[in-house]
Amino acid sequence: MIFGRVKPLDAILATAEKKSLHRSLGWFQLTLFGIGCVIGTGIFVLTAAGAQKAGPGLMLAFAIAGAICIVAALCYAEIAAMIPVAGSAYTYSYATMGELLAWTVGWALILEYAVAASAVSVGWSGYFTGTILNEFLGLQLPAALSGAPLALGGVEGGIINLPAVVIALLITWLLMIGTTESARVNAVLVAIKVTALTAFIFLTLPSSEFSTDKFNPFLPAGVFGGLGSGLGAVGAAATIFFAYVGFDAVSTAAEETKDPQRNVPIGLVGSLLFCTVFYILVAAGAIGTVGGQPIMGPNGVPFPAGSEELARQCATYAADQLPLVCSNEALAHVLRQIGWSGVGNMLGIAAFLALPSVILILMFGQTRIFFVMSRDGLLPEALSKVHPKWKTPYVVTAVTGAAVAFAAAFLPVGKLADIANAGTLYAFAMVAIAVMILRKTAPDRPRKFRAPALTLLGPLTVAGCVFLFVNLPFEAMIVLPAWAALGLVIYFAYGRRASHLGRGMVESHETEAVTQIEPDVPGTR
Repeated sequence: MIFGRVKPLDAILATAEKKSLHRSLGWFQLTLFGIGCVIGTGIFVLTAAGAQKAGPGLMLAFAIAGAICIVAALCYAEIAAMIPVAGSAYTYSYATMGELLAWTVGWALILEYAVAASAVSVGWSGYFTGTILNEFLGLQLPAALSGAPLALGGVEGGIINLPAVVIALLITWLLMIGTTESARVNAVLVAIKVTALTAFIFLTLPSSEFSTDKFNPFLPAGVFGGLGSGLGAVGAAATIFFAYVGFDAVSTAAEETKDPQRNVPIGLVGSLLFCTVFYILVAAGAIGTVGGQPIMGPNGVPFPAGSEELARQCATYAADQLPLVCSNEALAHVLRQIGWSGVGNMLGIAAFLALPSVILILMFGQTRIFFVMSRDGLLPEALSKVHPKWKTPYVVTAVTGAAVAFAAAFLPVGKLADIANAGTLYAFAMVAIAVMILRKTAPDRPRKFRAPALTLLGPLTVAGCVFLFVNLPFEAMIVLPAWAALGLVIYFAYGRRASHLGRGMVESHETEAVTQIEPDVPGTR
């Protein structure tokens, strides 16, 4: 049976216990870790793309995406507390739904982390070219070297996004030579980002430029823009969902957390609640001061975010009158428009300094997924080979870095965010299903945290993820099944034969836990 390889919880926990990572993180560090990974390109850059899709309804989009993430986080909290090991949704699926579905989840997480890292690289590029080069150095990088190709819906005249490639390769190099992300450094970077956004809120909401008239009409493209269009408040929520991607990275740190049964749920839910309130206030400040109405096409429908048509429309505006929806550095742009150029530049510097940490965390999370999949034999051990001098998995880091740099070079941030969201939504839905299965199959196993009203929350999480997925642009929706098909080819060509569980390769400390598993020797099926 292709769905028959379910790895018992005791075996997973036994493996993690023998090959475990040092537990040093508390609830405060985990919350900061979540905030540090969540607050990134989503709020600093995608504010513009979200406003083009939904107008002032961007605030509703943040609320919709945040609500779905919070119910998903409650499911994550219960299962991460039960299974406090690395691997996140991949490991949870392996323990409940079997190896094949676990592989598809792990493969989707690779799509999430790698593409998200590419999107953040593109977002960093916007602040580098807009704040550092233009505002401080008075230099103008040619459009050919600062944007994605026009055919893919990027900046007009763009050939390659060179700054995005450089930062992606620089982070890859740092990860390869052994630079680590300590909780203390992360706390400093979180403080920079939170301070910058707090300053933005206090300068925009009480501003004399703020007017409720700028919120009218509140939903210029409606609540639903139509399936596959990516427009309207729900379509914007499907894109803005990217602003919350990263909170699940908290669960990948469960194996390195003290008292994970208590601290992981606090880190997951606490970071999400904080960010959701923050995001709505930031969106209100941006729209209420400079407006956030989308640029409409001749048919009365907003031009697609990141499209050639929108780029041409934006090129007709003077630099000091550029609409919010046209900016590559949305929040810094808002502050400049209302007379706070110096603070706007400081916010741009904050994004410039802090966004690389998000790229690092995402790529670090990617290596954790590869590490666990390799530990299970589903990927070649050579991929996670450790460098004799640097003591890092340099092979998989180099491969991941090259893929991230390539995507960042040729795709605009909006399209990358939508693609990353597709993989994330699938993983979130599978976690909710895994929690519901464990309530049936392991009802007596200790649960220091129980998701409230799971019979309601579980289906709501799955329905919410499906709801956002079908409201992604059509081209983003088809990426996930295409990626999954490639993954299944790799699994049946290599992973299924090499699987440690399938070959009965269990270590002595696992033998008792896996007595019910029959080896699946190649050639016997």
